[in-house]
Amino acid sequence: MNKFFFLILTLILWGATAQGPPTAAVPPDGQEYLETHNKARAEVGVSPLKWNFQLAKATSLLVRYQRDRQNCQFANLTSGKYGGNQMWATGETVTPRTVVENWITEKGFYTYSNNSCAPNHRCGVYTQVVWRNSVELGCSMASCLPDQSTLAICFYNPPGNVIGESPY
Repeated sequence: MNKFFFLILTLILWGATAQGPPTAAVPPDGQEYLETHNKARAEVGVSPLKWNFQLAKATSLLVRYQRDRQNCQFANLTSGKYGGNQMWATGETVTPRTVVENWITEKGFYTYSNNSCAPNHRCGVYTQVVWRNSVELGCSMASCLPDQSTLAICFYNPPGNVIGESPY
């Protein structure tokens, strides 16, 4: 092999490694979040989300902060630049799939024809899951002691739930 070619190849590979792989594999829990979101989105004809590692890191930092500094309380997601959903659960096994499936249960209260939610119910976490303009997703969860609870948060980019707009 030509020494010059070998040097160039080494520099290219070193540069890619230093910056991280161009297409890193989605972690198994991330894949489970994605699959469950994208199944719900496909049911209403919305394009699938893609995993965003920066969003996942941001949610990881936030759930750990809420666990370590806020006694696993809900985070204030209203002032961020991303859309967000969160769930707190105790006394059960929580997986990424069960988190998203919980949010999707709100679909039963949502009426697409007039973009409304049944009285005394909320539909915002469902509509964020299926928001047509959101294209990226990042999620994380943390186990909270001593009550064996779990806090899960997902961020969506761009955010959804624009007042007056239909999600799909």
